[in-house]
Amino acid sequence: MEREAYEKLLEWKNSKIKMPYMLVGVRQTGKTYLLTEFCKKEFENYIYLNLDNREEIKQIFENTMIPEEIIKNIEAVLNVEINVNNTIIFIDEIQVSEKAIRSLKYFCESEKPYKIVCAGSLLGVKINRFKSSFPVGKVWIDYLYPMNFSEFLKAIGEEKLLGLIEECYRNMSPMLETTHNKALKLYYEYMCIGGMPMAILDYIEKGKNILKCKDDLHGIIITSYLADMAKYTENTESIKNSKIYNSIPTQLGKENKKFKYSLVEKSARSREYETSIDWLMASNMILKCQGIKIPNSPLKANTEDGFKLYLSDMGILRVLAKIDKNEILLNKNMIYKGVLAENYVAEVLYMKNRDLYYWQLGSQYEIDFLINIQGDIIPIEVKASDNITSKSLNYYIKRYKPLYSIRVSTKNFGFSNNIKSVPLYAVHLL
Repeated sequence: MEREAYEKLLEWKNSKIKMPYMLVGVRQTGKTYLLTEFCKKEFENYIYLNLDNREEIKQIFENTMIPEEIIKNIEAVLNVEINVNNTIIFIDEIQVSEKAIRSLKYFCESEKPYKIVCAGSLLGVKINRFKSSFPVGKVWIDYLYPMNFSEFLKAIGEEKLLGLIEECYRNMSPMLETTHNKALKLYYEYMCIGGMPMAILDYIEKGKNILKCKDDLHGIIITSYLADMAKYTENTESIKNSKIYNSIPTQLGKENKKFKYSLVEKSARSREYETSIDWLMASNMILKCQGIKIPNSPLKANTEDGFKLYLSDMGILRVLAKIDKNEILLNKNMIYKGVLAENYVAEVLYMKNRDLYYWQLGSQYEIDFLINIQGDIIPIEVKASDNITSKSLNYYIKRYKPLYSIRVSTKNFGFSNNIKSVPLYAVHLL
């Protein structure tokens, strides 16, 4: 399946920069598949090393960080000859060896043209807790997220529809009702599946019949996340991490989605769980959206204590919240579909390297997201239907007079009253 991150890999290759490339992301986002395809297509030879299931390879890094010695020992263990001029080495699950990560500094500094790519889950956690010096400035780091709606459409062969969506977005011109409805239908199906490649592949293999897709795969992914928590943390910390993670569907289901520690555990206090939130954020398993007092630039300087937490994939959120696919597909009057839509917009903004912020005034007014575009603070309101009545956005516009506003909903493209109407299926173009 085609991934937009492939272009970043090509950028790294063509830059001629000697930094090793590190791909960071949670499990099941397709890191190993993407890097394997890249190595096969773009290089004459490649060597695959998995530090999680090849203890003898891991021990090489534990005993030396000198690139020449590492390569010599890998050759001996694998019984191969490595020509560093035309061979790329892919180190998978690199997070299991801190010394392997440190060795990347020496590969970068070597006069020889080493080509190294590496990947691993929870690398963000590992980096944040690095006991020795992390090779800052010696590693090219990119992040791989779940597949967005654009990648989903490409995967299922809907390039023509995707092109039309992009054209209508550029011109802010409505799509024909027929194609608009088709795009919405596919968005609802994507809402059920989410962006995990494993789930999208299952959808394709089931003949794109969403009702034949079971939630077992999401359950496996959730189980692997919980297993990682137990593997890389102390038992008490792992329990706290799990409690935070499992509380998010409930947190988002409340009318006031501001995160409350009391919903994690009745007597919970922030000081007891702040580390767990940091851990989950560093692993990219959750996304934090910070509250803003006054929507002035820079937003980071105007934050308040309140915040919301979203999950990194709305398919996983749907399964954790135990929402039946038919509730979404039949467009039943389900309050939680607004939560799923909001979670998706948070995902997309985060994938575009935007910090997440929201604005709230008491319990009366709330703007889902604020983004800074060339110094202008633009409010984004998210609606899960075509009911666009909103006292919050109207109040915000009257009070702060933004350059323009964005409303995401099931309504078609348009621009009126200084509000851009962007359908849910076009959020990836924001």
